Amino acid sequence: MHTTLVSGDTLKAYLTDPDWVIVDCRFSLLDPAAGRRAYLDGHIPGAVYADLDVDLAGPIEPDSGRHPLPPVKEFSERLERWGIANTTQVVVYDDVGGAIAARLWWMLRWVGHRSVALLDGGIGSWQEAGLALEQQEPTVVRTTFDTCVDDNLWVSTADVERGLADSSIVLVDARAQKRFNGETEPIDRLAGHVPGSINHPFDNNLYESGLFLAPEELRQRWSDTIADRPPAQVVAMCGSGVTACHELVGLEHAGLPAGKLYVGSWSEWIRNPDRPVATS
Repeated sequence: MHTTLVSGDTLKAYLTDPDWVIVDCRFSLLDPAAGRRAYLDGHIPGAVYADLDVDLAGPIEPDSGRHPLPPVKEFSERLERWGIANTTQVVVYDDVGGAIAARLWWMLRWVGHRSVALLDGGIGSWQEAGLALEQQEPTVVRTTFDTCVDDNLWVSTADVERGLADSSIVLVDARAQKRFNGETEPIDRLAGHVPGSINHPFDNNLYESGLFLAPEELRQRWSDTIADRPPAQVVAMCGSGVTACHELVGLEHAGLPAGKLYVGSWSEWIRNPDRPVATS
């Protein structure tokens, strides 16, 4: 059972295994149709496609962030349509170091499925190894998936406010430093960060190649970020609860407790103009 990362060589060995399902999660927040186009242009053989806006998020509400969780029943039906059963080994990938694919990794954990791993290095490492892509969409045999939801894996905005007030959480923001500092904001209406949060851009978990850091290096990076605070107190956030999941993969790959996800993240925090905003 692979639960954090899987290499291209390992995936190649199991490419035709009916107990393995591959999910292409490529997506661009600035061009939502780009991921699907890229998938149709060429994907890892047998991979199905997951659209972040359609498949990995629910309807946006007036007080929610940009990617709220979908209804559990709806999500489990999607898993069944992708051929994912409770015994399936799932491998997820994208083209941005796992920043999007990590959302599906976390969501599968949320509904009780631990046999899910990111393809380390994503489709880029697959192609660099000279491995083939295909354009044909797979024929999928629908399965049955029984959920076992763990809502202790995520927190609400009210939980974040309480946790910051009593110092029971370490709020870690996965966005790029310029967005965190309030210097730029290409997506949300307001720039800045939640007062008291710490910046740890998700690509701090990666080498320049896009592969994840070795566990010992990753532990040191996280130690530098959270100092003497327990990793289990980490609550990861970003713009909308997507790249924040990358932080939780990184913690687990480092051999540390993975913490929790602030699903609403920045886009939900700023829904209420009374909530404070910090810039640096």
